[in-house]
Amino acid sequence: MDPMALLVAVGAMAVLGVTLSSVLAVANRQFYVYEDPLIGQVETLLPGTNCGACGQPGCRMFAEQAVTGAVEPGKCTVSTEEGREAIATLLGVDVGGGEKVVARLACAGGTHVARQRAHYVGEPTCRAATLVAGGGKGCVWGCLGFGDCDVVCDFDAIVMNSFGLPIVDEDLCTACGDCVDVCPKNLFSLHPLSHKLWVACANEAFGDEAENECEVACNACARCVADAPEGVARMESNLPVIDYTLNQLTNPEAIQRCPTGAIVWWGMDGSIAKGSRAKPVIRRHALPVG
Repeated sequence: MDPMALLVAVGAMAVLGVTLSSVLAVANRQFYVYEDPLIGQVETLLPGTNCGACGQPGCRMFAEQAVTGAVEPGKCTVSTEEGREAIATLLGVDVGGGEKVVARLACAGGTHVARQRAHYVGEPTCRAATLVAGGGKGCVWGCLGFGDCDVVCDFDAIVMNSFGLPIVDEDLCTACGDCVDVCPKNLFSLHPLSHKLWVACANEAFGDEAENECEVACNACARCVADAPEGVARMESNLPVIDYTLNQLTNPEAIQRCPTGAIVWWGMDGSIAKGSRAKPVIRRHALPVG
């Protein structure tokens, strides 16, 4: 190659490099967007789960909103008390409040109380089983027990008990909603801890038809509706529906006459209480298939 041509090419590349560098430098100055360094500091104090329980799409967005004052540090209910205090101190604001939200399951029909009418053979997931005659469970609305929710939970907040029912650890639950999305029976929903009155059933059958398939199913007797304060509960599709905007209850009166224990009372410690009229569940083994 001609040395002169090579020199020209190298020079041209050098000029092009300098030109592009200059353009980038000017563009950087022209389009630079200032970011408050507090955002990064707040983000490091957050749990980093990006769970969305605070109402923001992730911890970064929460940090941005917290720095501008749009949200209070206390809205991050997944963080520890110390973590929220640290953010409040950094920003010079009050911690504020945010009620913890958890996932709850509208089913108590484990294998010891709910009948399995057919033995499902196939991919061991709830979604797959649902496609094959609903999974074989007598109650077509009930939990199938394959644990899709357990698998999808990144926070180890769900475990399957010995009767094939998912149990939510409220301390670990971040209300991310993954279990809500994955359940093919739509049995999970997110609720603040103050929602103490809870219908642990989704069976829309009536009376004996419901109880023949699950001993703890709601039989649509409507006693809970009659016993709850006016307007708090109503019957829809043979199930009680709770209006939580009116649910300022301090005692579990509405559950006391429920004969199956389908409507329960959640304690602040995560305990579940049934009414005094609910028949006890004493069986500790699975019902036979068929």
